[in-house]
Amino acid sequence: MYLEQFFIDGLGCASYLVGCEGAGIAAVVDPDRDVQKYVDAAAARHMKITHIIETHLHADHVSGNTDLAAQTEAEIYVHEAAQAEFPHQKLKGGDVITLGNVELRVRFTPGHTPESITLLVVDKTRAEEPWMALTGDTLFVGDAGRPDLVGIEAARELAGHMHDTLHNEYLTLADGVMVLPGHGAGSLCGKSIGSVLSSTLGFERHHNPALQVRDREAYIDFATSDLPEQPGNHKRIKQINRQGPRPLGEVKLRPLGIQQAVQEFRHGAVLLDTRSKAEYKAKHIPGAVHLEADNQLSNRVGFVLPSDLPVILMLADTNDYQRVVYSLARVGYDNVAGYLADSLGKWEALGLPTTSGDVRDIEPMELKELLDKDSNQLLVIDVRESWEYAQGHVPGARSISLGEFARRAEELNPAQPIAVICASGGRSQSAAALLGQKGFDTVYNVVGGTLNWMQNGLPLERN
Repeated sequence: MYLEQFFIDGLGCASYLVGCEGAGIAAVVDPDRDVQKYVDAAAARHMKITHIIETHLHADHVSGNTDLAAQTEAEIYVHEAAQAEFPHQKLKGGDVITLGNVELRVRFTPGHTPESITLLVVDKTRAEEPWMALTGDTLFVGDAGRPDLVGIEAARELAGHMHDTLHNEYLTLADGVMVLPGHGAGSLCGKSIGSVLSSTLGFERHHNPALQVRDREAYIDFATSDLPEQPGNHKRIKQINRQGPRPLGEVKLRPLGIQQAVQEFRHGAVLLDTRSKAEYKAKHIPGAVHLEADNQLSNRVGFVLPSDLPVILMLADTNDYQRVVYSLARVGYDNVAGYLADSLGKWEALGLPTTSGDVRDIEPMELKELLDKDSNQLLVIDVRESWEYAQGHVPGARSISLGEFARRAEELNPAQPIAVICASGGRSQSAAALLGQKGFDTVYNVVGGTLNWMQNGLPLERN
């Protein structure tokens, strides 16, 4: 048997290649959009990919299943409750997928979504009992899948199903079964997913908080409280995955001259500037949204860019193009028109405008001094979730979660100075970038967030 895990930093997604080298066949479980890595890994082991299996329809990232199927002619397998609209084979609990000496035994494990499954991996050359469990978004290291991503109205019902799944399916497995989840740290599909990318059922049985709550009603309350923000653009991502993603195909450089870019802008394209913050502050095109091309790009872009418009990129290095395109495509932004190939100097030479400055980073002590001078002039916006805000916030701060921020930014006065704060500075950077793009006069991003505020010995308000 051969099994390989692939992990995407930032987005926190894990996918798997599992197969039988003797028979030369393999399956890919929960593929992301950069599918060439699976093809290459299988070829290196002289295996052909014959099965593509989804543990559920994802809400945090777009699947690469249709791309992989187009390249390999493998069949896609999804549980029958998914109501998937693309060509696929339907799975149900009790089904067995045979890959030579390897068996993938399907367990129906609803809770995160109504159609979630777990794959118990059996290597028949070693034993008849399961060796590993590919748990998708049901059981994580130190956590279990959140139940609210298919709609908050269904969350309590799904949380009840998750309780039943955990106790009637997972806790019946042997302690030695390896837990290989669909997400690690960085994912928004759980509350507190561990950074280690595998575990054992025995260790999780004793130390995973989600497995300690025995009472069903108590578990429902536990699973539906203190949830982090929902992934940006998640409803659209879910619908794309249900309909079947449009194959992305080979990602090739698409340089755009200034005249081409201007035409795209006139037809509604948006400019995403992925250069460093220093480069952006020195000079940028007015109206550009700034998000650096780091491993958080996939998590942040859904909160600040419309998902239905073409995107033009500004890059520090054209070698970043493919990586940025995949980062966007993973969260449903697959209409990248290209990148601006001409310099800002040439842009200016044609009489087109540039500007400088940006959202200003501000330290907690500096924010405190500004508030002490005139707390009525400066507005502090806390973009954490409401439960985080309730645990303690900068005195006088207004709560608007990042998930609501794009919709509610119009409530704010562009002429009023605004300081944006979150837990550690990541979410606030996304919100501040949106205000900068909308032309707000004075925007501050609080470095290190509420944690840094507390570490400086500054007071919190609770209400």
